[in-house]
Amino acid sequence: MSEGLTGTFRSLRGFNYRTWATGAIVSNVGTWMQRTGQDWLVLTQLTSNNATAVGVVMSLQFGPQVLLLPLTGFAADHFDLRKLLFATQAAAGVLALGLGLLTVSGVVQLWHVYVFAFLLGCVTAFDAPARHAFASELVEESDLSNAVALNSASFNGARMIGPAVSGLLVASVGSGWVFLINAASYIAVLASLSRLKVDELRRRGRAERSRSSLTEGFRYVWKRPDLRAVILMFFVVGTFGLNFPIFISTMSVTVFHEGARHYGLLSSTMAIGSVSGALLSARRTSPRMGFLAASAAAFGFAVLLAAVMPNYATFGMALVAIGMFAQTFTTTATSLAQLSTDAVVRGRVMAILLAIALGGTPLGAPIVGWTADTFGPRWALTVGASAGFVAALIGLYHLGKYRKLSSAT
Repeated sequence: MSEGLTGTFRSLRGFNYRTWATGAIVSNVGTWMQRTGQDWLVLTQLTSNNATAVGVVMSLQFGPQVLLLPLTGFAADHFDLRKLLFATQAAAGVLALGLGLLTVSGVVQLWHVYVFAFLLGCVTAFDAPARHAFASELVEESDLSNAVALNSASFNGARMIGPAVSGLLVASVGSGWVFLINAASYIAVLASLSRLKVDELRRRGRAERSRSSLTEGFRYVWKRPDLRAVILMFFVVGTFGLNFPIFISTMSVTVFHEGARHYGLLSSTMAIGSVSGALLSARRTSPRMGFLAASAAAFGFAVLLAAVMPNYATFGMALVAIGMFAQTFTTTATSLAQLSTDAVVRGRVMAILLAIALGGTPLGAPIVGWTADTFGPRWALTVGASAGFVAALIGLYHLGKYRKLSSAT
């Protein structure tokens, strides 16, 4: 065990990170349960297998990442991150409770899901950059890349459990109880935040408040060609490639004609690859642009492979590869941005990265959903594969351009 703690799991040596990770894994399971139950509710109960409606839900859930960008980055760099996370996690729990009560009582309508998705998106817009920046307060700088990767492993490890359990519960007792269980799961992460040893947190220097502090993050990124390339690559893949709720639900329902149990199992299957990708990333201490480009290309090939799989079993096998390369790409991009950014603007830079990557969903998800409805789910997967190839070309262009510049000087 000691050898493992010095390698892949070295961040777990610290009490604060162990405590945070314990609460997070429980909450992450609940989050994946709700995502699966919500997609199934929209696709099969509130609509007649309408993938566009699922895309609209995704748009509303991720759109606030862009709309609230100036405020979310500002909050991550100026507020106490532990207190901010306590507020966002509690709010997310309340929203899950509200949607669960509406669904259990039998009065839920599609517009209710739209409203709750948008409100959760507003909460997540503040939560996500704060959560990423909080990793630097839980571990030493040398372990930051490892902590980011282990956070991803936790999130995707929960994906192996959550969707499968959700599929069983949806089939037996309905989506509403899934949402209520998710609401209860937030108690774990709130308890972990309460138990942290505050005096051992590695507090960052707070950025000074000024009229220009909201735009300082944008100016910082604009002066950094490497960060611009990472963010652009993440935008392309996030907008058109990471639409897994649409890909998996439409292939499961309209191509393979499977029910809720099998749909949940497919999501869990992809998580096997996601955890593998996150753990492999945890062993690397210095992410590189070349590796980021390679992982984007590998993601594109994996999605293309899934698009031509002839049956449920082989499609599930392709999802393992998709999960591995998607997670390798996102973890490498996040670590690359964090490790190369000054601490005083890290929260704002992470907010920009996440907003542009996930905030592209309001554009990409409806397009991918419309493609699935009009031409079929396999063509929607082809759109996702193309995103991986385009991102790889962006990375290769950056490497070629700036290698020439460095050799010329």
